[in-house]
Amino acid sequence: MSVVSIPIVNKNYPMGCEDGQESRLIELGRMVDARAREILDKIGPLPENALLATLCIVLADELRNVPTPSVSDADLREILARIREIKNKIV
Repeated sequence: MSVVSIPIVNKNYPMGCEDGQESRLIELGRMVDARAREILDKIGPLPENALLATLCIVLADELRNVPTPSVSDADLREILARIREIKNKIV
């Protein structure tokens, strides 16, 4: 297990991660920092706990609004055909 220091709005937060995941965690931290700074630019200074709550709500809202990929009937038929092919090779 590794520990990475993630800067968010000029404060470092040590975070643990699996070995080899350090660069991913750093990149995610950069994304969170950028979003936090955008919020502060729009609404002005906030206490740390208020910024955290606002940031969580904004990110949750963005996740909820991500469109889910649609799968057509043709896609499902193709997937089913592949599954049957694999099944026939195994049996």
